[in-house]
Amino acid sequence: MVPRWLPPVLVLLSLLAGGVLEFAFGQPPTVEGLERLTPEERAVVERNLERWKRLHPDERQRVLENYRHWRSLTPEQRQSARESMQRFRALPPQEKGRILEDFQRWSELSAERREELQHAYDRFQRLPPERRERILQRQRQFQALPPEEKERVMRNFERWQKMTPDERRALRERHQRGREEREPGQGEPPPR
Repeated sequence: MVPRWLPPVLVLLSLLAGGVLEFAFGQPPTVEGLERLTPEERAVVERNLERWKRLHPDERQRVLENYRHWRSLTPEQRQSARESMQRFRALPPQEKGRILEDFQRWSELSAERREELQHAYDRFQRLPPERRERILQRQRQFQALPPEEKERVMRNFERWQKMTPDERRALRERHQRGREEREPGQGEPPPR
């Protein structure tokens, strides 16, 4: 025999469960991590909720970092970034591909190597324009060399890198004396 109080309790529980489910279904779906965002970031996510939901958590983190970086830029820097993006979009597909490949290689570098390259670029930018142009001209000449000649130049460069400062100085002096011996109008240098 079923106790008399059981059916009303079951009815009450089913009504409560139904009410809870109805309330839950009436609520907008919650997105994990939304509560940790600033109100401004949350508003941006809610405007793009479907795209946000499709992102992997790592991608969401990257999007947030990019957004926060964008917000930290000055209005001038943002305008410059917009203009750069417009120029990029206007490029031919093969040029865009090359740039994206270069960017991929850059992002695969270690932080230390990227920092080294950034310092080298900054030093290059501080050089006088004529010196920068000489360097660029030599780079163009190097790129135009046949592969075996490029290899020879790179081997010489590696040897140079391994030399001590005294050995480099001696080599420079020997090279300078050789150039002085071959002054214009004197023909070939004497055999050694």
